[in-house]
Amino acid sequence: MSISLEQVSKSYDGGAAVSDVTVDIGDGELFVLLGPSGSGKSTLLRAIAGLTTIDHGRIVLHGRDVSNVNAREREVGFVFQNYALFRHMTLADNIEFALCARHVPAARRRKRRQELLKLVSLEGYDHRYPTELSGGQQQRVAVARALAHEPRVLLLDEPFGALDAKIREELRRAIRDIQRTVGITTILVTHDQEEAFSMADRIGVMDRGRLQEVGEPRALYRQPATRFVATFLGAANLLLGNYGYSDVRLGDSWFPVQRWSRSLCSGDEATIVVRPEDVEIAEQEDSLSVPAAGIAEVAELQFVGSIERLRLTLPASATLASALRPDADSFLLEAARTARAVEELPLTAGQKVWVGFKGMHALPTPISSLRLLARTSEAFEELANSVLVRELAERMRIAPVRIDPGAPGTAALRGMPVVSLRQADDLSEPLGLLDEGARQVLVLLHAGQRAERMLILVEPSATARDATLAAAASLARHLTIDVTMLVHVDKKSGRGTRYRELLDLRNTSLRSHGLDIRTETYHGSLRDAVAARQSSPGQVLLVAGLASLDGRLLGSLKEIVRETPPAGLVLVSGRAEREARKQATMSRQYIALAR
Repeated sequence: MSISLEQVSKSYDGGAAVSDVTVDIGDGELFVLLGPSGSGKSTLLRAIAGLTTIDHGRIVLHGRDVSNVNAREREVGFVFQNYALFRHMTLADNIEFALCARHVPAARRRKRRQELLKLVSLEGYDHRYPTELSGGQQQRVAVARALAHEPRVLLLDEPFGALDAKIREELRRAIRDIQRTVGITTILVTHDQEEAFSMADRIGVMDRGRLQEVGEPRALYRQPATRFVATFLGAANLLLGNYGYSDVRLGDSWFPVQRWSRSLCSGDEATIVVRPEDVEIAEQEDSLSVPAAGIAEVAELQFVGSIERLRLTLPASATLASALRPDADSFLLEAARTARAVEELPLTAGQKVWVGFKGMHALPTPISSLRLLARTSEAFEELANSVLVRELAERMRIAPVRIDPGAPGTAALRGMPVVSLRQADDLSEPLGLLDEGARQVLVLLHAGQRAERMLILVEPSATARDATLAAAASLARHLTIDVTMLVHVDKKSGRGTRYRELLDLRNTSLRSHGLDIRTETYHGSLRDAVAARQSSPGQVLLVAGLASLDGRLLGSLKEIVRETPPAGLVLVSGRAEREARKQATMSRQYIALAR
């Protein structure tokens, strides 16, 4: 690997700019860091270049740990957004600047300069000054200067931001050609999705300092793993449906869908991503080429050249609802049609049409909705205004739903039920929800306190592991929070075994859930270990995986809740994973019999 980042973290004034970023970038790869402003991508790029230090982790370039090596010795070329050319120098002097600083002989400097000017299509421009060039030409010079000392890694920090659309497109193509010609490993930072899609071999999407997902452009667009990536990379409809064995029910029909997470099984609530171009529309149900999800009304039509964009109003039901507002009676569905489809079926506002889905993707997150169990409106408002719920609702783009604890049905068991304790260590209500079938429950203890650190606790059982890591990963992606997994190590025996388990848990989290976590061991009681990691009550969010509802971990949790209450406690049931494994076995047997 040309570049390896391992749990790289950087904070400013107590706030995390980059949190535990782990990624490997191959030789000659053009890797794009994509994300909104303030997501930490430029900070990460500057850390790789050595322009800023890191607080935690390792940066390895071509097999050499450069975490504490100065910028000049890292063999890195850097291109800034504002060109950063020396205005008083000619192009020749700008390009040769790094070579002069390294005392390269004049003849070699001139030869290298001519090679680079040819590479960036600026031959004969040696004696011009930056002010005599267009913005695109100046950026080409900046690239040539960054390549002059033959670095092994090229870093580009939003190099097209100051250019107009036409020049930006031409320069993107030119830099991509240069990168392929030279074969240099390159990281490009941008907030422009089109830029990322057109240039990247792989994309890493960042938000709030955390690397949310990494993948090839097409895979990230068609099969995102998070709500943020699904909505950040183009338009997306987020819907709620019900899982089957290898399909999902949306409205009146079942649709085949791939399920990623083993912690989800038949009957669970599913978060489904449907792209606008995958919405099929017809006047009659039998005219659809896919199963019908229901009847919609055309709310809005917008002509945008090669396509028509539509907004359709669908009635919500128990099997089809908006993931953004699960309690709404109806919701808007975004659709897009080609010019030819518009000619074949012209539509008008207010017209009734049948709707089906040609393609969809199920997110692996178990937290599909936030369901606040409250007997009164005042209790609901108190839960909804708690720091944790407010932060999750805003960043996951979920409107919390009020559920009356005394009401019959399964609504309280879906998504993430949220409760507050009636007594200091009385966990009977959340445990009752898990016993009835809830996958995880958030228990609020310090409603006004913001958690600064997440501690993950898992009983030594594989049945609770994946479900707990899936819930923790979903929470960590949406909270600005440090994440640590605690593993108990007995001083007398089993130390080697538990350390291996600790490494296995970290690898499983990274591989299956895209979350790299810090792992720490502790001796003695769990209560003391948690107390040592929070300087004040309410500073910690505990995520605890329970293989059973009467294990030893539960007793320790009650002590912690009573003596050093955290901001919140997420209880995760391992039963879901057991059921999912059983269902997977049954599905394989069914397929074998069918063949």
